[in-house]
Amino acid sequence: MHVQVKNISLSIQQKPILKDVSLEIESGQSLALVGPNGSGKSTLLRVIAGLLKPDCGQVIVDDNEVGNLSPRKLAQRLGFVSQDASTTDAIAVYDAVKLGRTPWLSLMSPFGSKDKKIVENAMCEMAISGYASQQFNTLSGGERQRVHIARVLAQTPQIFLLDEPTNHLDIHHQIAIIDWVARQSTTVALALHDLNHAFVCDRVAVLNKGQLVAYGEPKAVLVSDVIDPVFHVATHQTTTTHFDHPILTFAKSYRDQ
Repeated sequence: MHVQVKNISLSIQQKPILKDVSLEIESGQSLALVGPNGSGKSTLLRVIAGLLKPDCGQVIVDDNEVGNLSPRKLAQRLGFVSQDASTTDAIAVYDAVKLGRTPWLSLMSPFGSKDKKIVENAMCEMAISGYASQQFNTLSGGERQRVHIARVLAQTPQIFLLDEPTNHLDIHHQIAIIDWVARQSTTVALALHDLNHAFVCDRVAVLNKGQLVAYGEPKAVLVSDVIDPVFHVATHQTTTTHFDHPILTFAKSYRDQ
């Protein structure tokens, strides 16, 4: 599904968080949102997900304004994973993932074999099948994060919105999540801290102090001229035979030396 973010501005407690942000995500594309802490990445994802109402501007998903969709229709189109997602502790992992099917169920269409298969596939994708009967509150932070992502996979939305999906994860599972993003044919937008992970995405948007300062293909955006003044670092590009893109390394900004 095609996402249009049009002139979004939002203030919280009279503090500007987003300032006239506009961008598009083509159907099937992946978009990485990067920027310093407090730059507005999480807030923008929540606006796209319909969880926050902007002061002005609109989000269009195909031909529908997000604010006009019912919660059920919205959940069938967009799946959102917060970096601080929570789930009731007294619940089995399988049941937590099963909650993702809720937008598709009704009295006329109860949970069935098709839904069961979707839940099982989502758990397999996130490598948590072995935890099915385990209580959520016994899991580590990284395991909980994978459960939340599996729940959204079970939701089968047409757009995935992921706020720091690699948060709490070890390197192995970080790579697994980024590889999953690279393989998706659905639309994906995710906030990232690791700029090197953003190279797998089709587009990168750089936010700073609530403003969009750069948007485009990773190789054109993840360059010293863009990154250095935003993050106040000195960025260096290196190449390796293991990847088809540059690798970024960082040092103290020359201005700070």
